[in-house]
Amino acid sequence: MLLNEVTCWLCRSSVISQQPSVRRTSTAGILCIGRRCNLWSQSWRRCCMVASFRLTLEEKTLEGETFLTLAVKAGLVENVKMLLDHGASPHTTNSKNESPLLLAVRAGSHQMVSCLIAGGAQVGQVCLKKWTAMHEASRAGCVHVMELLLQHGGQVSQTDQHGVTPLGIAAEYSHAEVLELLIKHGADVNAQAPNGDSVLYDAAGSGNPDCIDILLQHGANPNIHNLSSQLPIHRAAYEGHYLALRILIPITTRRALRLSGHSPIHSAADGGHAHCLELLLQKGFDINALLAPHISENYGDMRKSPLYFAVSNGDATCTEMLLKSGAKPDLDPLCCLLVAVRSGRYEIVKLLLAAKANVNCYFTAVNDTVFPTALQYCLKDEVMMRLLLNNGYDAEKCFCCNHDDDWDDLTESDYSQHQEEKVAFCDFVSVSWLVNLVGRVVLILLEYVGQVSLCGKLTKILEKHKEWPHIQLDHT
Repeated sequence: MLLNEVTCWLCRSSVISQQPSVRRTSTAGILCIGRRCNLWSQSWRRCCMVASFRLTLEEKTLEGETFLTLAVKAGLVENVKMLLDHGASPHTTNSKNESPLLLAVRAGSHQMVSCLIAGGAQVGQVCLKKWTAMHEASRAGCVHVMELLLQHGGQVSQTDQHGVTPLGIAAEYSHAEVLELLIKHGADVNAQAPNGDSVLYDAAGSGNPDCIDILLQHGANPNIHNLSSQLPIHRAAYEGHYLALRILIPITTRRALRLSGHSPIHSAADGGHAHCLELLLQKGFDINALLAPHISENYGDMRKSPLYFAVSNGDATCTEMLLKSGAKPDLDPLCCLLVAVRSGRYEIVKLLLAAKANVNCYFTAVNDTVFPTALQYCLKDEVMMRLLLNNGYDAEKCFCCNHDDDWDDLTESDYSQHQEEKVAFCDFVSVSWLVNLVGRVVLILLEYVGQVSLCGKLTKILEKHKEWPHIQLDHT
């Protein structure tokens, strides 16, 4: 009678949904059973178990959870024990390929983990992305759970799909106690992932000085590069971890830095960390250190200087610090000033001009022009244009060309054919996507030059613009 009553209750609760060949159970329904079973007597729970045996204990909900994974997630230890006692497999994973043991470790439940191991759970079971309970314990930072896993066969050298050991995970998540425990059980402090990242590199990324000290005390090498030529000191500088950086500076060799092809000054500037820049400068690092060719060529703009990183990131604070400390503004193939002008960074442009950046620099990789390059990037921005002109931009170069007065209009195809030659201003602005700007630009330029000649080509273009009467007046 009791068994029938339980079965009827299950049906009324819509726990079971049967289809011709597949039976599925809703998460809500199973959780409902799990919670009620937790309140009922032991005999009543067993009755429920027996009554529901027409569903196997490995059935999954629509969301892909099993009875056991749901019980573990809900933290119901007694229900987990009962399911295991009645044959539920501790190895069956949910739809995310997470085992009950991994979920118990994630919850940090020593009792649940112990129960599952006693029920046959395998500590080394590989889940999604080759992630194991050991990796999960390292991420969670639960020392007691890690001890339990190690006592039952946990492997300190097992790697996930990225080739990272539990020690690397503990370092990444700043769990010093777990680090010490794993090292005590033989973990390799100089283990490297396939991309070359060392455990110390991971620790530098998290910035925990205690973790870094523990690794160094047990022989971790701070001079191991990864495949991107990055050292732990670069990682600490990029992430802005001041204390970690202070530890790594005196123990990182100049040889290792030279072989890496770049300075931690680059990393700190790229990360935007002025306090780390200041520390590195105090320790004697060269503010004008240049990227080695094999590093520079990884960037499309072929950048070289630390200042370039700050400018390209739009970081006025680091730009100002670097310039005040003696950074040279014109060390890169694409000058920092051009980068700032193109990005419309007025404050940074002012800082660079105050530091004597060459306002008349050229970048010929795209357009080899007669006039200095900066004007190309601010034809629509009068404020930026005047900022350059007021600081010595050579406006007269915009009126230098070899055109005769009867020069016919240059077509866009002609423009393309003349790219191998130096391009005059009148040619540059005559294309369809710029020609509408010419009137206003020329009117401004004429304010900053003496008597100049307007070639026939430029005159023909200007005659079509509303500014032409004013230009005639200013030009005569």
